[in-house]
Amino acid sequence: MKEIRVAIFEDNKLLRDALQTIIDGTPGFTCSGVFTDGNRWETDIKRSEPEVVLMDIEMPGLNGVEATKFISEKFPGIKILIQTVFSDNEKIFSALCAGASGYILKTDPPHKYLEAITDVYNGGAPISGGVAKKILGFFGNKNVILVSPETVDYNLSEREKEILQLMVKGENYRDIAGKIFISYETVRTHVKHIYKKLHVASRSEAIQKAIQQGLH
Repeated sequence: MKEIRVAIFEDNKLLRDALQTIIDGTPGFTCSGVFTDGNRWETDIKRSEPEVVLMDIEMPGLNGVEATKFISEKFPGIKILIQTVFSDNEKIFSALCAGASGYILKTDPPHKYLEAITDVYNGGAPISGGVAKKILGFFGNKNVILVSPETVDYNLSEREKEILQLMVKGENYRDIAGKIFISYETVRTHVKHIYKKLHVASRSEAIQKAIQQGLH
């Protein structure tokens, strides 16, 4: 059975140890590295060779947003799942723009962590509805100027618009598939078309453009 290699960047020892125990104790997962900060991110990533990184958004020294940016640029194939306590709109949005693939709340139960790791490994982008609202709140607080949808025509189909709206709300691919009664693979195909039409390369960029240009 293929095991998903997961590296943990977390300065809280209790949470760090708990996550390592959960990951190593679950078939299909292995913890390839545990690190207390992001100061040696490149060496740590090369040594642990993870496929998914659990990244604490708040760490001493190099914080999670900065580490996410560096890892995403140097190792674009690695998926990064941000761990947050859900208190800072701007940091959450900054991590999204830095290349994070999804978010998990530190208060979520173990099975949610495992589901999120699996989802992001398979190309999904888990973002809780609450975190999605935080991202929307960031734009509202910053008074971002939205472009009228009529001003820019990306030729999105009605189905693609529907899926993009659900992505902005924080729904993952499996939830989207269930809500609109299509398969998981069909959702992924639609998302690829959305990326191409919007000229973006990730969910974070698609959400950013959707919000900025009023596509949601």
